[in-house]
Amino acid sequence: MDKKEVRAVFSKTDRAVYISHLDLMRTIQRAVKRAKLPVWYSEGFNPRIYLCFPLPLALGVYSECEAVDFYVIEDISFEEIKERLNKVLPDGIHINKVYEPVNKNKDISQAEYNICMSCSSGDTAAQFEAFMSAGKIEVKKRTKKKGEVTIDIKPMTEILSVSAGDNGSAQILCRLPAGVETNVNAAVLADAFIEKCSEKGITAECLYVKRTKILCKDQAEFV
Repeated sequence: MDKKEVRAVFSKTDRAVYISHLDLMRTIQRAVKRAKLPVWYSEGFNPRIYLCFPLPLALGVYSECEAVDFYVIEDISFEEIKERLNKVLPDGIHINKVYEPVNKNKDISQAEYNICMSCSSGDTAAQFEAFMSAGKIEVKKRTKKKGEVTIDIKPMTEILSVSAGDNGSAQILCRLPAGVETNVNAAVLADAFIEKCSEKGITAECLYVKRTKILCKDQAEFV
């Protein structure tokens, strides 16, 4: 058979969130080999398993919707691919579904995150809403072409909900730009909030960040 593209959607939780993207690529490569999947290798002097991660995840971020694309060169069911990989993957990385992709990487427009913050004032939700009411939220961002630049992430940030959590913490559900054109890490928003609290003499911390959805330009879910 001709090579067929496959997309495996996986979760990254527990200690696996501290696996860097480069190490994650190596982990998936080793898992594919151990699972003895009939995958397509790149051509040339140093053939490698073709793997494509549509939207790499930042270190320390949990996720329920990560994806890796590859090709198979034999007739094998999606369910068997899923079962074989889950048998050899480390704790914290779990394949949720496997299918033939329809959406392309260039279709990605936003990512949705659940951020849990806590601050010493005891009312983190109120503090965060006050933070978002500012006219600008300027942060430092490193780019390949211009190096470190200052950008205003306020217009890019869509807050879906802010709710009180346990012990005065706040659960923040938001959408940020993602993809090849513009990409904003949710940790940047969390760090900006922590810095603003510090200016007020308030200690704040980010308890966790979880990516819950990847969205296309038409707002359909990518995976």
